[in-house]
Amino acid sequence: MKYQTVIPAVFVERPNRFIARVRIGDAVETVHVKNTGRCRELLIPNAEVYLAESDNPTRKTKYDLIAVRKENGLLINIDSQAPNQVAREWLDRMRFDRVVPEFRYGESRIDFYMERATDRFLMEVKGCTLEVDGIGYFPDAPTDRGVKHLRELARAAHDGFHAMLAFVIQMDGVKEVRPNFETHPEFGLALEEARRAGVEILFLPCHVEPDSLEISYFHDKR
Repeated sequence: MKYQTVIPAVFVERPNRFIARVRIGDAVETVHVKNTGRCRELLIPNAEVYLAESDNPTRKTKYDLIAVRKENGLLINIDSQAPNQVAREWLDRMRFDRVVPEFRYGESRIDFYMERATDRFLMEVKGCTLEVDGIGYFPDAPTDRGVKHLRELARAAHDGFHAMLAFVIQMDGVKEVRPNFETHPEFGLALEEARRAGVEILFLPCHVEPDSLEISYFHDKR
């Protein structure tokens, strides 16, 4: 996926989950943060950030904060809508006979349902923006919704689906995602239960530029 108009800025502060103040040249402007996670290790004063200009003239904020340069030099896309978009682009390259987004299964909407010949697939997508020593971790904030999705996927595997959880790794050079037990131990336990139930865990590393995000290849791990 590619953003239309992207400009650099300098992070100043984040008053709440939804907005940040950044410095563009000599001016300080309020922008929308496209990620409600904590991002504490990323959104620190004077961090290099990138903004995508909105094409909606009625919005209160002109820009979306979409990417951050971490202190170690790693560029991380933090747009929480991007993982599903790049996952759909990736699925289109996988030559499925049918791809249906937002598929109702059980008590949840799973991100994608796919068909290939007589096989049926369900895939939930999670974006990973937390990196520690070259390893990705998820989640960076507690996610009851994520636990619910894992349990639905485990049930789907029991019902005969090829059930998958795909981690879209929104940075270069990271090829593995581990559960963040410190932040949400229940998610880590649910992930292991899903794995044992037959849910396939996909790691989808990306190449990141200030104005683009693309899945470069994938590695799966059971």
